[in-house]
Amino acid sequence: MGCSDRPAYGSDEVMVYYVIIRGPLGVGKTTISKALARSIGAVVVSIDKIADMEWDGGSVRLYVTANEVAAKRARRALAGGIPVVFDGCFYWMTQIKDLERRLPFPHEVITLRAPLSVCIGRDSGRKVVFGAEAAEQVYRKVTRFEYGVELDATRPVGTVVREITSRISQCLDPTSR
Repeated sequence: MGCSDRPAYGSDEVMVYYVIIRGPLGVGKTTISKALARSIGAVVVSIDKIADMEWDGGSVRLYVTANEVAAKRARRALAGGIPVVFDGCFYWMTQIKDLERRLPFPHEVITLRAPLSVCIGRDSGRKVVFGAEAAEQVYRKVTRFEYGVELDATRPVGTVVREITSRISQCLDPTSR
């Protein structure tokens, strides 16, 4: 749901929402998701960690199944008035659409972008390195389609988080209107 199709809320209503942070391996999804969650008082649900438990090479079926688990976790938080940040590659448009169907709440999808070389470089600095070949394969899968708001993830984390929180307050927070 974007700014143009947001629902109307009264000034005394509390609205819950979620944010999907997607992008390739090494782009900074987890770092930005954690910083964003701290900033807005949200919980983070890692789609990729859920999928890793039953890894089959990354099929759409695997990720739709991961959505079942993720949506249950998210519903608990949302029922308590707590926003949710989903962190994951989101290789498949079908997977995003499935999550949106399962969670009919206001939301924003943020696609983080950076050159492949940046993603490879960031991956090489991790404790557990996936490697250039894996980074390239994931990059190709994730960048096959555009979805949501695209943000340049080569900027400082704080800058990206401020841009996301600004968008949230403009698009999703009923008290900001």
